[in-house]
Amino acid sequence: MEKEECSSAEVDNSAKDEFQELLQTLERQTNWDGQRLVKYEGFWLLELFFRPILSAQKYFKAKGTDVILSTMPKSGTTWLKALTFSIANRNAIPIDQSPLLTSNPHKVVPFLEFDLYWGQEDLDPERILDPRILSTHMPLEILPDSIREAGCRIIYLCRNPLDVFISNRLFLLENRFSEDAVLLELDEAFDRLCQGIHDCGPFWDHMLGYWNAHLKNPERVLFIKYEDLKEDILSNIKKIAEFIGSPFSPEEEKQGVVEQISRLCSFENLKNLEVNKSGNILGLVKNSSFFRKGEVGDWVNYLSPEMVERVKNIMESKFQGSGLIIKI
Repeated sequence: MEKEECSSAEVDNSAKDEFQELLQTLERQTNWDGQRLVKYEGFWLLELFFRPILSAQKYFKAKGTDVILSTMPKSGTTWLKALTFSIANRNAIPIDQSPLLTSNPHKVVPFLEFDLYWGQEDLDPERILDPRILSTHMPLEILPDSIREAGCRIIYLCRNPLDVFISNRLFLLENRFSEDAVLLELDEAFDRLCQGIHDCGPFWDHMLGYWNAHLKNPERVLFIKYEDLKEDILSNIKKIAEFIGSPFSPEEEKQGVVEQISRLCSFENLKNLEVNKSGNILGLVKNSSFFRKGEVGDWVNYLSPEMVERVKNIMESKFQGSGLIIKI
């Protein structure tokens, strides 16, 4: 037993040494709140979560039935989790008994890199019942190979980067991940956005990776826009259901099941639940901070016309020829 324990410790120390060696080779910057970023495979990632990301890459064993929800931070992740979970489990769990009534959506649908591999290395998440629904902020290029090899279905939700910027900024104001965190001034933070220096950035590469995968294989990658969800939630609920292989029957539609899921997962309903008014995630993030406004176009209250034009020009240049259009 002593030899085995010694061997495990040596392996663990070796992994830590390898991680530290890799860190030393990576370019570094700071995020909008002063947290350290590292550049890995062309993307800026929070150093705080970098090791869990590497662990997920190395150890996660995907199943073909898994559904992966991918977003950039503050792009409607909470809403997408609630919707997809409710759609997938509607026959197993009555809507009036949904775990969403007593648990934050981030507890119901765990993050691959934050929840499953936070402080853990070799973990196979068999405890999550099928159908396994997992969430991630990772760019497509950084996802574990097993997700591609298993043929998992991926739902990507994208949002206007100006709304993402403002939502993220206010989120960071409310949640300080370290005592000495200092939020950059608006102009400086916006400049970082335009340079692509932010968590999971550049935003244009994050979006394009999933967009191109959707064009190449729409049966495996569904690309949805946050603004489209807001405009027509019912048809998008049905689209998600069909994509994950669980379409609504004519009888379900007559019974109003689609509308019931829409009401359960609505921003107003989730925000007013007691569980989402208090408590936190990982001891770091207030549950209430996931439910600020959820509006489209709130950026007009914060950004100048010059700022808006700058992002428009960036998107026009980066998305040229791709067919991807993000309206501002």
